[in-house]
Amino acid sequence: MKKIEKRAIMCLLLAGVLLIGVGIFSYRYFAHGDDWASYEGNRDVYNEGDLSKGKLYDVNGNLLMQNTTDGMIYNDNTSIRKALMHITGDKDNNISTGANRAFTDELIGYDFINGVYSLNNAGKDVTLTLDADVCATAYEALNGRNGTVGVYNYKTGEIICMVSAPTYDPIDPPASPEDGVYINRLTSATFVPGSIFKLVTAAAAIENLDDAYTWEFNCTGSVSYGGNYKVTDLQAHGTVNLEKALEVSCNCYFGQLAEKLGPALMEEYTKKAGLTSSYDIDGIKTSEGTFEFPDSGMNLAWTGIGQWKDMINPCAMMIYMGAIANGGEATLPTIIKPTSFIDKQLAKLPMFGIKTKSMIDSSTASSLTEMMANNVSAHYGSENYPGLNICAKTGTAEVGNNKRPHAWFAGFLNDETNPYAFIVMVENGGYGADAAGSVANKVLQDIVN
Repeated sequence: MKKIEKRAIMCLLLAGVLLIGVGIFSYRYFAHGDDWASYEGNRDVYNEGDLSKGKLYDVNGNLLMQNTTDGMIYNDNTSIRKALMHITGDKDNNISTGANRAFTDELIGYDFINGVYSLNNAGKDVTLTLDADVCATAYEALNGRNGTVGVYNYKTGEIICMVSAPTYDPIDPPASPEDGVYINRLTSATFVPGSIFKLVTAAAAIENLDDAYTWEFNCTGSVSYGGNYKVTDLQAHGTVNLEKALEVSCNCYFGQLAEKLGPALMEEYTKKAGLTSSYDIDGIKTSEGTFEFPDSGMNLAWTGIGQWKDMINPCAMMIYMGAIANGGEATLPTIIKPTSFIDKQLAKLPMFGIKTKSMIDSSTASSLTEMMANNVSAHYGSENYPGLNICAKTGTAEVGNNKRPHAWFAGFLNDETNPYAFIVMVENGGYGADAAGSVANKVLQDIVN
């Protein structure tokens, strides 16, 4: 009897071990099966190290890239090829955000049931949310300058435009590529934000200072911190309140405002804005922004202005623009469009189209929307953006080393029919409205019209 009991216990233990093993395998299969299938040693998927399956289309059905056993095939249009090189990837697989690296499991047609099996063994047709013609417009608007342009639908999360420069034609790659050409500047880089960061400082003030709207400061063009240490403006702005200071982008005002708020609140609202976060865009992970918040003094002032050691990722700032437009919460961005019946049904489930945690209060979002609209009508010139109900903030980010500043233009269309948030950055482009604002206008006009 005792032998039977011992054997029964042993069988139960073995069965338990088996169940645990099956559980671990099942978890790893569902969590990592796509990685196993896309391993470069899989000859059913790779031909001499190159992915041999899958086609990539834009939202309008234009072929962007096709993998074949003889290599990659690209769109016939040169501007489209250059504009989307950081998404289609190049033939040597140098681009981390290129489709063959970021969307491998999608292109090979992997699923839990069939693995990579398909009747024609050609992989999967992957449709992106990107509009190739809009991306080409953005590339041409940059006009040979380095920088990035991003536009996304802040209601659905679909990215319409993702362009980074420098770039090149993947059909005819240069013998000596330009420095930084492999980097997708929208997702994989960080830059000094300059005055677009004042929107974060303004949000912190609105939600924490009783006199946020009424507190005034007399800007004489500089604030001294002893010796040659100063916060400066290009000109004296006179007495300004929050709305006027945002309109004229008064450094002296926002420097003083950052000191009133203190480093703890500045850090809290920078994190709430998502500027220190990394986002996952269907397999493309964005870079995290980095900041330092000194206890007080000139460096804290410059931090609130978007200088000192502030570094932001452009895509993260675009998402923050979406949060302001959306009443405080942003829809997380996506770049792959559901195409199959199952994928389309899954996309309707609550866990898809996920929104961020509240970045700002809805009333704060409403106030910033009014102020950003005022920036355009009172300062940048509505006539420069005809037909667009645009809310925006410019940035002129000093980078030192006798280089011209980066030009920024960030904002959104306050338009239910065209709910788009955007970010434009022109490296060493000069002043925000002149350099980056004109790029934004061309791209948005193409989208809306």
